[in-house]
Amino acid sequence: MGLQNLKNNPGARKKPARRGRGSGSGTGGTAGRGHKGQRARTSGNVRPGFEGGQMPLTRRLPKRGFNNKDFKVFFEVVNLRRLDIFKEGDSVSPADMLEKGLVKKASSRVKILGDGEIKKSLNIKAHAFSGSARKKIEESKGKIEIIKK
Repeated sequence: MGLQNLKNNPGARKKPARRGRGSGSGTGGTAGRGHKGQRARTSGNVRPGFEGGQMPLTRRLPKRGFNNKDFKVFFEVVNLRRLDIFKEGDSVSPADMLEKGLVKKASSRVKILGDGEIKKSLNIKAHAFSGSARKKIEESKGKIEIIKK
């Protein structure tokens, strides 16, 4: 048995439909596009949201509000399972996480998420914690300290 002898199971690969190849093929003539009309043409399709010339819904509805992206707060996310590299009773700050390669920049805000388990009691300092992370840390006799920035 060699790689050159391997074959697919019968029916595993289906040949694509060859449109417009005569009436015997089943898709001859109009090639499955119907008769005439915009969608039968070569580049005949309308952009998403086009309603045939009627004023589109997106333009009929009023504009509301404004989100200023300049004030958006970005967090670097660290899951609980990645904090297993620290020793029992360690104090873990964003600087320590940066040293271990869990965070990319020293200036970024850190949020701890609850994915995974934590078996050690750690004193974790971060800018934000998810509810599940907070619960798991407290269950493992760890402490949480929120950094104000």
